[in-house]
Amino acid sequence: MDENTFNLLLNLVGYHLQKQNTVMRQAISAEERLIATLRFLATGRSYEDLKYFTCIAAQTLGQLIPETCQVIYNVLKEKYMKFPTTKQEWIETAQGFKYRCQMINCGGALDGKHIRTERPALSGAQYYNYKNFYSIVLMALVNSNYEFVYVDVGK
Repeated sequence: MDENTFNLLLNLVGYHLQKQNTVMRQAISAEERLIATLRFLATGRSYEDLKYFTCIAAQTLGQLIPETCQVIYNVLKEKYMKFPTTKQEWIETAQGFKYRCQMINCGGALDGKHIRTERPALSGAQYYNYKNFYSIVLMALVNSNYEFVYVDVGK
């Protein structure tokens, strides 16, 4: 990600990420939160590895990275993930697939990905998949212009 894109994203989400300083300690800045989250998303490194890059404790990273992802999603979803809601929008989506892919009556392309995780405590086999590892499932729906219109990550 180039610096301009990072700054644009920081301007959009920074207000929601900024926490208040206390008498006991300085809060982790919105910029540091975003950097740690983007590094995690780009590399897939563990929190233990990231703590050396960010100088933030692994346990703290485990709290702030999901929080930051949720903020990014909440702020950007209306602009960048517009799910068709009207009949006309669905017709336009289907026409896009018809002209681009020669697929009639297609409302979107859906795919999923198993995201490897460690076994959650007290979960039994709930997160164990057919590929023989623990995971959550990321599902995404895109339109004919390769734009995400819906994303769901299992809990």
